[in-house]
Amino acid sequence: MSIVEKVSELVETACKQETNFFGYAAWTDHILSVVKYAKLLAKKLGADEEISELAALLHDYASVSKKEWYPDHHIHGARLAREVLVPFQYPDEKIKIIEQSILSHRGSKSITRESVEAEVLASADAMAHFDNLHSLFYLAFKVRGLGVQEGTEFVLHKLDRSWNKLIPEAQQIVQPQYEAITLLLRR
Repeated sequence: MSIVEKVSELVETACKQETNFFGYAAWTDHILSVVKYAKLLAKKLGADEEISELAALLHDYASVSKKEWYPDHHIHGARLAREVLVPFQYPDEKIKIIEQSILSHRGSKSITRESVEAEVLASADAMAHFDNLHSLFYLAFKVRGLGVQEGTEFVLHKLDRSWNKLIPEAQQIVQPQYEAITLLLRR
């Protein structure tokens, strides 16, 4: 089994746990989309594909592992990535890129992305939101308990923030979804 397969199994198992505040949909409706886009962008931009895929798999591992870590899941996630990858004897220079990619992936935080792989992860994470609009509404209404207007505004704000963190190559890919979604939600 490859390291990508082992890490994938680890993260999916964490997503299946009853303690995962976000439910198994964190895997099916978010992480798998992030992986898909990370692989696509890595090829397009000449990034290291394995590093990009591992970062995508691990980027939300902290938040599905412990609800309390969600507000700072980028920080805890970077630490956990090292803890996961070192026992596999994964090269330290590659772990450092994965850590920095996870640390800087959030659109709500202003942390400089230091590699093409970090740009890939940040954009892939944002692109996944346009694939899985229903999961954003679930997050707004079910997880956060927001009302209709508040929830819609939360989703629009998240989509705008996601759009703004996309690199141009990623914007080209999801522009049709962004335009359609915002046309429907901004009445």
